[in-house]
Amino acid sequence: MNRPEGKYAWTVTVGEKGQFVIPKQAREIFDIKPGDTLILLGDVERGIAIPPKATFAKYAEEIFKSQ
Repeated sequence: MNRPEGKYAWTVTVGEKGQFVIPKQAREIFDIKPGDTLILLGDVERGIAIPPKATFAKYAEEIFKSQ
C-alpha cells in the first residue's frame, strides 16, 4: 500500500481496562517516552486524536480561546 510521505496508520487493541499500547514505530517517530503526558482530543463527529506533544501549547491556546 502506498501512503503519502509523513502519513501513517496503525491499529491498536483496547484492553479490558480501556488501555492500549502505542505502537513502537509511532513512539519512535513522535519521540514518546515512558512517563510522557499526552493530550487526547475528541470530537464526536471526527473521532479521537493524539497530537504530537510539541503542539500541546498551540492546541491548549485554541481550546481556551474559544470559550
